Amino acid sequence: MGKAAIRTIVLVAIALIALSLVPFQTSQGQTQDYVVSFLLLNKQDGDTTYQLNVTIPRILYEYYLMQSHRLVSSQDFAKFVTPYALKPIADRLWQIYDNPEDFTNGVLMLVHQITYKETDPGKYPVETLVLGSGDCDLFSFIAASILEAGGINTVLLYYKDQMHMEVGVQLPSPPVNARTGVYSVNFQNSSYYIAECTGGKWREGWRVGECPPQFANASTQVVTLEGMEQTSISQVSASLRELDHSTVTLEVSPSLMLGIANITISGQILPQVANENVTLQAKINSDFWTTIGTVLTQEDGRFQYVWTPLADGSIVIQASWVGNQQYNGAKSGEAKLLVVPLLLVILFAGAILAASLSLITLAKVVSSRRRQEPPLIPPKETEPQPSTMPPTLDSTESN
Repeated sequence: MGKAAIRTIVLVAIALIALSLVPFQTSQGQTQDYVVSFLLLNKQDGDTTYQLNVTIPRILYEYYLMQSHRLVSSQDFAKFVTPYALKPIADRLWQIYDNPEDFTNGVLMLVHQITYKETDPGKYPVETLVLGSGDCDLFSFIAASILEAGGINTVLLYYKDQMHMEVGVQLPSPPVNARTGVYSVNFQNSSYYIAECTGGKWREGWRVGECPPQFANASTQVVTLEGMEQTSISQVSASLRELDHSTVTLEVSPSLMLGIANITISGQILPQVANENVTLQAKINSDFWTTIGTVLTQEDGRFQYVWTPLADGSIVIQASWVGNQQYNGAKSGEAKLLVVPLLLVILFAGAILAASLSLITLAKVVSSRRRQEPPLIPPKETEPQPSTMPPTLDSTESN
């Protein structure tokens, strides 16, 4: 080998060493680690929101970048499940939830907040968290990792024909918060309740036991997790904080209407927040709550909405907002409105008018009769008449 070739090799080696000493620049500026945040409700229809902050060490992200991403068979899906690396997330979730069903739904809230994007090849949960996007299998790997780290037995459900993946969760009892029929897969004499990891809309997203219709009767392959990762070079860190509280005021004007007409619904979010959606609901004559509209808050947090009731009777109105990254959502008190039917008003007014006319007529009749009858003349007193009886002599005078 010539001297020139040796010199070139030495220079390349020196350059590679120098480059390895240069700090890796992340998309978050000069920081070495990655931080991602999620919001979690204390229960499915809860009124308390928590912010979960997850810090991913750069060295852990680079470690998974270097791992094998090759898939030979469906059993290789299990290697993408990394409970040890994500265990701090599970620990924080158990600070919020006190039963396996709520814990599972909390995990689903988390993955439902990650942007859906078709991704190939497969990625480890840490990679997906850093990139902030993924598809059904990547979301399932994250969910299965946190669930297993939280002590909940989990399997992957692979729909080969539909190219889809969900997770199945073994719970001590059937889910009670599912809004539809409860779906499960029987495997090794145990029921694994379906948990759909896609769909977005994390506040109203799929809950454990619920299943998208297109997969309800589809054939699925159960992928067990014996091949999941048992340890790693590091772990993420996670912190939890409850968001600040807020209140919503509400006024309805007028509160009494004679017949159907426009009403003005107004209020304010405190502390003042601008450009937030306020949802207005009404309950008419003790029926179910119905959304009547949404309105954006102004700079001072105030909102105003004009609404025309579609029915008369007793109406209850309530305003709410879901909150943001700083404040918990809140509901206002109930404002009451009474809409009196116009026909009833007319009938009532007619009844009063008829009664008044009757009284006037009766008064006139009585007055007329009094004028027609002769006045009553009292009898004259008669003067005493002189007696015709002869006077009686007193006995003393006769003597």
